[in-house]
Amino acid sequence: MEAAYGAERYREACGLLPEELRRQALALPEAWQGSIEELRLRVGRPLAVTLPEGETPLAGSPVTGEDLERVVDRATAHSPYVAEETIRQGFVTAAGGFRVGLCGTALPENGSNRGLRDLTSLAIRIPRACPGAAEPLLGELLQGNRVLSTLILSPPGGGKTTLLRDLVRLLSAGEGDRRPLRVALVDERGELAAVCRGQPQLEVGPATDILDGCPKALAVPMLLRAMNPQVIALDEIALPEDATAVQSAAGCGASILATVHAASVDDLRQRPVMVQLLESGVFARAVVITGRGWERRFQVEVLS
Repeated sequence: MEAAYGAERYREACGLLPEELRRQALALPEAWQGSIEELRLRVGRPLAVTLPEGETPLAGSPVTGEDLERVVDRATAHSPYVAEETIRQGFVTAAGGFRVGLCGTALPENGSNRGLRDLTSLAIRIPRACPGAAEPLLGELLQGNRVLSTLILSPPGGGKTTLLRDLVRLLSAGEGDRRPLRVALVDERGELAAVCRGQPQLEVGPATDILDGCPKALAVPMLLRAMNPQVIALDEIALPEDATAVQSAAGCGASILATVHAASVDDLRQRPVMVQLLESGVFARAVVITGRGWERRFQVEVLS
C-alpha cells in the first residue's frame, strides 16, 4: 500500500517534466518509483533521482536550460510572476504540493535577491503524507488535552517534516475524547502544507491556520497576536532569532512543535542555538527519528 502510494506521487511529480525526461523517469521500475524522494535536473547532466541510499543518474540525454524553464512554467501554471516572491527565495510550489528548488544566477539588489536568471539546476521534492504515522506517539506527547512542547530530530531527509505534518493533522482534527486544538502552522518554505494559490495541497487538519512564506521570527508573534493558537508548529529551528521567537511563544502559553537537524539529543546539545532552548526548559519531549524511507522508527525521549 505505502509503496503504491509512493509510486503514484512519483508519477504525479513526473508530470512537471518535459516529455523526453518524463519518459525516462517513468521507465524506472515501480519498486524504485515508490521510494524516490526527489527528481534532480542539472544543465549538461542526465536526469537523476534521489533514493534513500543516495542519488542515481539515469541513462539519457543531458538536461538543457530550456528543460528547466519548462519545469518552472508547469510548476507556476505558466504564470511565473505569481511566484516571484518564492522564486526570490529559491523555490516554487506546484499544485500537488511539489516543491521545486531552484539554482541559477542571483540578481542581488540592496542586500537582497530580486530573482534568478539562467537556471542551472532544480530539484523536485516529492512529499508523501503518511496518515497515522504520528498516532502511536500521541500518548507520550499529551497531558490530558494539552500538547507537551516537542522537538522532532533527524538528519536531513530523515522524515521530520512528514511526521510534524501528521502530528498537526491529528491535533487539529481531534478524535473521540481528544478535542480538536487550534494549531498555527508556520510554513516558511512551503513544505508543510504546500499552499498553492491559497489552497493547502497537503492535509494539515480542519482547525489549522497556515502562515506561508514568512520567516519564523516574524510569523510567530503575528500568529500569537492574530490567531490565539493553542499549538504553534514550525519547521527547522536554525537561527538564534528562531529560538527567541519560540521562547516568546512558550511564554504566552502556546505549546510548540518544531523540527531540527540532529542525529540525537546528544548531538542537539552541541549546537549553541539549541542549548539556549534546552536550558530554558521550553521543550519537554524529543522525538528521534532513525532509519530511512518506509523503515523509519520513532523514539520519544524526555527532555524536562
